[in-house]
Amino acid sequence: MQEATGAMGEENTELRTSGHRLREWIRGRSHRLTTQNQGKDNDMDLGALQNNVNTTLDNLYQGSLEQERARSLPNGNAFPLSKRGDKADVLAGSDMKRSQPLLIHMNRKLKEEEPRASSLPSIPNPFPELCSPSNSPILSSPTAGQGPQREGGSHVVKVFSEDGTCRSVEVTAGATARHVCEMLVQKTHALHDDSWSLVELHQHLALERCLEDHESVVEVQSTWPVGGDCKFFFRKNFAKYELFKSSPSLFPEVMVSSCLDANKGMSHSELIQNFLNSGSCPEIQGFLHLKEAGRKVWKRFYFSLRRSGLYYSTKGTSKDPRHLQYFADLSESNIYYITQGKKYYGTPTEYSFCIKPYKVRSGTKGLKLFCSEEEQSRTCWMAAFRLFKYGMQLYRNYQQSQSRHSQLAWIGTTPLRSVSDNTLVAMDFSGCTGRVIENPNEALTAALEEAQAWRKKTSHRYSLPTPCQSSPLSTAIHRTQPWFHGRISREDSQRLIIQQGLVDGVFLVRDSQRNPKGFVLSLCHLQKVKHYLILPSEEEGKLYFTMDDGQTRFTDLIQLVEFHQINRGILPCKLRHYCTCVAL
Repeated sequence: MQEATGAMGEENTELRTSGHRLREWIRGRSHRLTTQNQGKDNDMDLGALQNNVNTTLDNLYQGSLEQERARSLPNGNAFPLSKRGDKADVLAGSDMKRSQPLLIHMNRKLKEEEPRASSLPSIPNPFPELCSPSNSPILSSPTAGQGPQREGGSHVVKVFSEDGTCRSVEVTAGATARHVCEMLVQKTHALHDDSWSLVELHQHLALERCLEDHESVVEVQSTWPVGGDCKFFFRKNFAKYELFKSSPSLFPEVMVSSCLDANKGMSHSELIQNFLNSGSCPEIQGFLHLKEAGRKVWKRFYFSLRRSGLYYSTKGTSKDPRHLQYFADLSESNIYYITQGKKYYGTPTEYSFCIKPYKVRSGTKGLKLFCSEEEQSRTCWMAAFRLFKYGMQLYRNYQQSQSRHSQLAWIGTTPLRSVSDNTLVAMDFSGCTGRVIENPNEALTAALEEAQAWRKKTSHRYSLPTPCQSSPLSTAIHRTQPWFHGRISREDSQRLIIQQGLVDGVFLVRDSQRNPKGFVLSLCHLQKVKHYLILPSEEEGKLYFTMDDGQTRFTDLIQLVEFHQINRGILPCKLRHYCTCVAL
């Protein structure tokens, strides 16, 4: 350290000596110039000379400052100077005093402030969005763009029911149609099953479709036009997963190319597996009426539905690549039912449907309108479209709905028998003393006879005329059942069954419009709705209900419905699903 101080002192001495020499030279030079110019008419600019002197001194001082910066300790600190051996000594004896910038090292200051900041307690920021302009609606600039929406953000979805009531539901951005249906089932205290669905309805276009269970409700709602009349409806759809059940009528063999070519005896389950297998190439083919763009004319073309899209043949039924014309993409479109085809589009039949691309938000421009000859053909085309578009995702939705249904069925069953119930035995009290019935067949026969006796007593009590004939129990108890729809017309009952799925066994009971004392059972079979008249009859002062001129009589409508849910009777099929409407 002493050696460094000595070296610095010698350097300062050299600087002072050079400074004195420079000043002596400048004074001598100015004296000679003054002597030479005496008596001559020549004005010398002494201000310019003074500026040159100042510039020379500044350059000299700057060079010494750079040398001091170059010589520093390894830790970044400069060598210590002598008491008066600083840079001000260079200008000693001059009349000018200039202030120069000093080099300040911030390392020590930052190190001293770090422990102070860490010692303070951490206080949470109550307004984090104000400190992040990218996520703040106030501080974000329009040029920077809006930040991504948070996953936890909520959205309001309004859902309508068949009776016109509606309910607003608050959901997250990723809520699916299945989640919304489960929420509505809980809020309305309805019976939970896999047939509840969310239906997207475009009233101005007369289009509707059932949302798949995995579809995002918020994303579907975001595609609607602003200020439009699009709505969500909460209703049952028994045909949603009918394609995965044993339904031979869903895919006719004449419409499936794999059945026509090599697999003539393919079962329904094998056909569905063929559709779901990405390596296979099934194909749906047949004639459809197509409405040409910008015209009211419908023309008949031969179409082929494949995994790659929908094609039509320009030459009869030829499937030669030269004659096939690409028509629609499956991955970028949705398929809809047309509810009032003749009124809005002048369809030749009532069995029409539409392929609507994602980019089409409003208006009929861009819609691809089709019309089939019968309901079976339309159902086949729409089911194949769903299978080709969603594939295994659709089958996973079906499996999840079945698992939920089985869990709910297990929870809703009667509780397991206790130990004391298992110790009970059948007894016969017909004699003077009771005896234990040890023969299982005899015990079963006794139980059936006792149950039949109790049923006869209750039915006789309900069927007897009461003193108050204005509201007998047998003629009013059915009004509390969900399958009874009161005074609705034939057309409304048919429309309700079509909306909730043309599946065998879908039914409802309503008042008869022609016979004021009678009722009508509306039933779906083979994708057609049939109506059966129920008439009251009296015998020996007892009131009965019958559908076959008294050959089979029932004490009330509840007994009639329960019987045909187990036995077909005169009907073409058993009663499986009842149409119901829920008030939101």
